[in-house]
Amino acid sequence: MLKLVFLTLLFYWPVTAVAADAIELVVVRSENTLLVRKNDKTIRSFKVALGSGGRQPKMLEGDRKTPKGSYRILDVRSSDRFYLFMHLDYPNMDDAKQALQDGRITREQYRKILGAFIYNEPPPQNTPLGGAIGIHGIGDETPDKLDIHKVANWTQGCIAMRNSEIRELAMWVEKGTAVTIVDSLESFKAASHP
Repeated sequence: MLKLVFLTLLFYWPVTAVAADAIELVVVRSENTLLVRKNDKTIRSFKVALGSGGRQPKMLEGDRKTPKGSYRILDVRSSDRFYLFMHLDYPNMDDAKQALQDGRITREQYRKILGAFIYNEPPPQNTPLGGAIGIHGIGDETPDKLDIHKVANWTQGCIAMRNSEIRELAMWVEKGTAVTIVDSLESFKAASHP
């Protein structure tokens, strides 16, 4: 059975390189910045707020932490609460493999995430790893909310930006746009150009 899963992963594993002219998003956690990149150049940057649970990557539902790794945008939709919501494919296979090794999910939960990956479907959002992670707006931009957004990481694990900025970002992205969440820009550069 494990050989079959391994062979399936080898056959279906997507190419993670971004096409030369494709837009990619890079979230730099240490700088609370989202970069819009094209052809290895940053064409726009935004200040963002992250999860209020600290700088460690997301491990469990409810930990209020932002994940770290390589993701894709599943969809972009309007949101009554957040203005716009760009849903990420969290948890991905890296999250699932590590969680299985650490005992945070069961083999059955791992298989469900794997099945979603193989069939290019959204991963289950109801495992102990949590879900509903994305890039979103603030929603109703009251003075208090704007003040908090300027100085604090306030989300439950998502990446938040001003409504006008998420509207601008939506012009560049589409389903499948790559989103890389890293601790620092140096770690992104090192991983991109070994």
